[in-house]
Amino acid sequence: MITADDLVALVRNYNPNCDEPLIRRAWHYGAAMHEGQRRHSGEPYFSHPVAVASILTEMRLDDATIITALLHDTIEDTRSTYSEIAGTFSPEIAELVDGVTKLTNLQLSSSEAKQAENFRKLLIAMSRDLRVILVKLADRLHNMRTIRSMRPDKQGQKARETMEIYAPLAGRMGMQWMREELEDLAFRVLNPEARNSILRRFITLQRESGDVINRITGDIRLELEKAGIEGMVYGRAKKPYSIWRKMQEKDLTFSRLSDIYGFRIIVDDVAECYQVLGLIHQRWKAVPGRFKDYVSNPKQNGYRSIHTTVSGRDGKRVEVQIRTRAMHEVAEAGVAAHWAYKDGARVANPFAVDPAKWVAALTERLDQAGEDHDEFLEHVKLEMYADQVFCFTPKGDVVQLPRGATPLDFAYAIHTRIGHATVSAKVDGLRVPLWTRLRNGQSVEIITAEGQRPQASWLELVRTGRAKAAIRRSLREEDRERFIRLGRELMRVAFEHVGRRLTDKAIDTAARRLGMKDPQELLARIGSAETSARDVVEKLYPELASLPGEEIDSARPVIGLEPGQPFRRAACCQPVPGERIVGITYRGKGVVAHAIDCAVLAGLEDQPERWIDLRWHEGRHAPVHTVAVEITLANSAGVLGRVCSLIGEQKANISDLRFVDRKPDFFRIFVEVDVRDAEHLHHILTVLSAETDVAEVLRFRDPGRQP
Repeated sequence: MITADDLVALVRNYNPNCDEPLIRRAWHYGAAMHEGQRRHSGEPYFSHPVAVASILTEMRLDDATIITALLHDTIEDTRSTYSEIAGTFSPEIAELVDGVTKLTNLQLSSSEAKQAENFRKLLIAMSRDLRVILVKLADRLHNMRTIRSMRPDKQGQKARETMEIYAPLAGRMGMQWMREELEDLAFRVLNPEARNSILRRFITLQRESGDVINRITGDIRLELEKAGIEGMVYGRAKKPYSIWRKMQEKDLTFSRLSDIYGFRIIVDDVAECYQVLGLIHQRWKAVPGRFKDYVSNPKQNGYRSIHTTVSGRDGKRVEVQIRTRAMHEVAEAGVAAHWAYKDGARVANPFAVDPAKWVAALTERLDQAGEDHDEFLEHVKLEMYADQVFCFTPKGDVVQLPRGATPLDFAYAIHTRIGHATVSAKVDGLRVPLWTRLRNGQSVEIITAEGQRPQASWLELVRTGRAKAAIRRSLREEDRERFIRLGRELMRVAFEHVGRRLTDKAIDTAARRLGMKDPQELLARIGSAETSARDVVEKLYPELASLPGEEIDSARPVIGLEPGQPFRRAACCQPVPGERIVGITYRGKGVVAHAIDCAVLAGLEDQPERWIDLRWHEGRHAPVHTVAVEITLANSAGVLGRVCSLIGEQKANISDLRFVDRKPDFFRIFVEVDVRDAEHLHHILTVLSAETDVAEVLRFRDPGRQP
């Protein structure tokens, strides 16, 4: 464990004017408060707060933050109190310790409604004093470094929480080194086989190709020397989780993965950054589309650097980052650079972002998500994970968007009203589809029209939480009444499925259990396919939600056949379990089951000897009964994919799909869907009818088809 003298020495390295007596007093106070307490590993508990303080010294933070780290668990885990810390140290330190305590008590892995509320509290804590979050991140980092001493189930929970919340938050705050380490530590717990596999591949790669990092670093230094530029050059292999994520996103094997090595060049001034960029592109071939200039367009957390990817030695792609020393300090510390000390004084770094403005900008956009828990969580996670692109309005104003954003995202970033009225867009003066992915430096012009309203298909086109939330709100308002009616019908069918009758009281109860503000909200969500009626039934009647018994043999699904008698469904009417049927014998074909209302039966009334009384087995049928459905769709982007997704969400397979009529505004398709029974089919037709861009859905029967 680090002693008080060791900790003071670490602080004095960057702040010779630190308050040594106060830091020593905090060390001894924390040690006394935690006396006798042990960690899961058996170590003295106080070793943890000291380790957290040590991590924060690497970020060169002020005395108050270091002391807060030493005391951050005292209010929660010892007899210490807020007033005692305020009197012994200072009200500022007591407020910081109290803030960390409140964050520690947030269960960020709990239910989504609870998690959303805790995210809001986390953002409020950030807005009061960002140092609270810095201590919490260092606390989580040390806990992840020592996670092996925890129970396996606790390890999984903490690792998921780290991957979903703390790692992206560190990245959003500009502390990329901390984000990468948190991700890799969580990855080690969540998927150790994948991580070990990547590490083994690295060892094999180094054995086959030698020390690539040293060779390329030497090449870069040689180019700098030729040009008379003094600079530092570092190279490293990317972290296992970073490589794994890229393999998953691009569906690549390790052998096909490029740019697994990264290099950093640090020079004296901005002019030399661009000079070095020219040297790199002269020596090696630049990879198109992989250049980012965060010097002229800095990230919101103050990050500035030039990124480029080139084909280096032996054709291997490598990423190169070029920045000044001042930019590098911000890149390492992120938002924390605001508090950083150097030689006893706060560093006046021109690139350090004002924490208050950074938090205000983040929370302002997150507030747009409204009160809906799902939207808020989706929005906050999108904002945290965002890697930015910078585009320009026709007047030259810069709009920041996450990677993968489209012109629709751009429109909503300007104003919700403009987003709603968007009909098309021009990028760099050329008309482009609304699903176009924007790139850095492009100029975007949004074309609007009166009377235009958001379409459901837009949800597939946008990337930002703000745009998704605005589109969903508009769709819900416009279609609310229709969705409420459809939702009630879906609920009725779901209740009948488990032998219950739908009542207003049941809807009220379900809405409360699901955290909805009123029953109408629940019905609207079911009608718009945001919530499943089956999920509601499972909440109210978990013991009845599953279909009992074994699945019925799909080769003999009916009662009334003689042993060994061949059977099949009529192609003309395609009856399904749950519908009344009659069997007709055909020479050489056995028995064919027709729906009782099939038009073909009228021509067989004078042949009663061919009629057989059939009925379906009661119980759970396999989803193998093909039914043809005729759908008329709006001819716009993403609609067909949405329809197919809706069918898949109902656990139905599409066995055939063909276009039968195409028009400029609409097209008609036949879809053959494999269903379980009549109720399953009814669910599919109802959900498709609720889709905004579906004009008509009909079950198709063809009396002319051979039985």
